[in-house]
Amino acid sequence: MNLRALLNALTGKQDSKDVAKERLRLVLVHDRANVSPEFLEKIKEEMVRVISQYMEIDEGQTVINMHHTEGTAVLEANLAIKSIRRNM
Repeated sequence: MNLRALLNALTGKQDSKDVAKERLRLVLVHDRANVSPEFLEKIKEEMVRVISQYMEIDEGQTVINMHHTEGTAVLEANLAIKSIRRNM
């Protein structure tokens, strides 16, 4: 779930099918990675906050997932970068 979709879900701007689908996805991520959906969302928000200091990102295209592979937890982050902040 991207941040914009979460905000839309919290403000009621999505239809119930999309909300249910996203909740199911979060439950599946939780089951696979043994972390709560709230914990995963907190990680996503923090990553977006930190990376946004250096790059302008499209939060609507941000996807962060956690899963297990070969006995190791894997955190995957896909962010659409609009521009790099070079004036730091």
